[in-house]
Amino acid sequence: MADPRKNREYLPAIAPDLMLIRWGHGEWQIKSLSERLAGWLKVDPARVRGRSPQQFLPPTTPSLIDLVSEVLEQGYDLTDVKIRLLPEQPEFLADIQFAGLTDDYLGQLVRISLRRETTASKQEVGFRNLIGGSPAMREVFRKIRLYGASDAAVIITGETGAGKELVARALHEESNRRGKPFAVLNCTAVSEQLLESELFGHERGAFTGAIREHRGYFERADGGTLFLDEIGDMPLHLQSKLLRVLEDGQVQRVGGEKSRQVDVRVIGATNVPLEQAVADHRFRADLYHRLAVLRIHLPALSERVEDIPLLADLFLQQFNVKYGKRIQRLTGEALRLLQSYRWPGNVRELRNLLERVVVEAETEAISVRAFAEWIRERQQFAQPSINTSATENPQNLPVVIPDFRQHSDETIVDAALIPAGRGRGIRADLSEANIRAAYRAADGNLSAAARHLGVHRATLYRHLQRLNLSREQLS
Repeated sequence: MADPRKNREYLPAIAPDLMLIRWGHGEWQIKSLSERLAGWLKVDPARVRGRSPQQFLPPTTPSLIDLVSEVLEQGYDLTDVKIRLLPEQPEFLADIQFAGLTDDYLGQLVRISLRRETTASKQEVGFRNLIGGSPAMREVFRKIRLYGASDAAVIITGETGAGKELVARALHEESNRRGKPFAVLNCTAVSEQLLESELFGHERGAFTGAIREHRGYFERADGGTLFLDEIGDMPLHLQSKLLRVLEDGQVQRVGGEKSRQVDVRVIGATNVPLEQAVADHRFRADLYHRLAVLRIHLPALSERVEDIPLLADLFLQQFNVKYGKRIQRLTGEALRLLQSYRWPGNVRELRNLLERVVVEAETEAISVRAFAEWIRERQQFAQPSINTSATENPQNLPVVIPDFRQHSDETIVDAALIPAGRGRGIRADLSEANIRAAYRAADGNLSAAARHLGVHRATLYRHLQRLNLSREQLS
């Protein structure tokens, strides 16, 4: 993006809903305001340029100035923050970013882009509780829409807790079977002796304790969808019976002699590689080919950390309703903390953590301090206590959470959020000598120098101001 300080006329063409605010000499000034945003705010862009936003924006919670101040003071950007600029208008989604220093280094610039949250935009990021804006999740959504219209079997792969059942439900809702039964059976949650009866049903007297006939999951899901979770762990002798149902659509109850016709779409899910299970003779090859007509891979949360703000917002809304709270948001620093963790429990673990935090919250904004106890717990181990997958993947191990114990609860700073591999838990050394060395190593790129130092670029800019250093002096 072009430097907004040097070419104001370039702004409206590439960011139509944008405002540029300058902070300097103890006051706020609007440097640029797009025509479209001016229309939303009911102001003349020429007349408000140079004025403070506080002169024409009524007080709201959170206020625009409060959020801009947070960006400047804490050194992080805010994304998808809900804000209401005028009382009579709906909420906007705001991205608030530090945009650098003014040419004289006496002022700081903040770029603000706003967009309306429409029904269409919500639909683009997911299905009900299955949301995301990352490329990997957009591919999942594309396949859900494409496969929903089909009656072919689907295999969903992904780690435990990633949300495979949500994908299956979305497929059902996108199909012609919506409104019909959606049944869920976890193949590992039932003993091997009872799994056959749960799947196919049994007749009275079929075995000891069978005092009445029992309709299995296939019969109960007739006309709809049956989701078989952890299908890769199904015993071999039941796999052959499942194959027969998939091939001819007929179910025979345990202890029964006649077959019953059923119309069921089967969706399977597994966190183990079925190809390896076939090679190890733990899964039938013919059943594999019958099930894996269509495939959807659900990425782990650690592979789509950019979706954490969306997920966090969804969970906050849900828990606000559940517990009668009014939590507005997570601070940017809190989001950065969550994005620094590898989430071995995936979305389920994130949801459980946020439920805990909401229950304990006493303010409308959740900061890093709310996660202090969780941080201490995570520091007690460097690997999962239980490995539920068939293969150990080092990338699934939780990252060591930054050590916050050297800071009081009131002084947790972003220097403690140095990502893995940059000296976790160690305050960044922003001495003049280190800044000069990082600047030279980055070939004069301040953003790259900030990454090398393990801090946000806004933090580096502030230190340059305090040291009264310009780019020319760093060279």
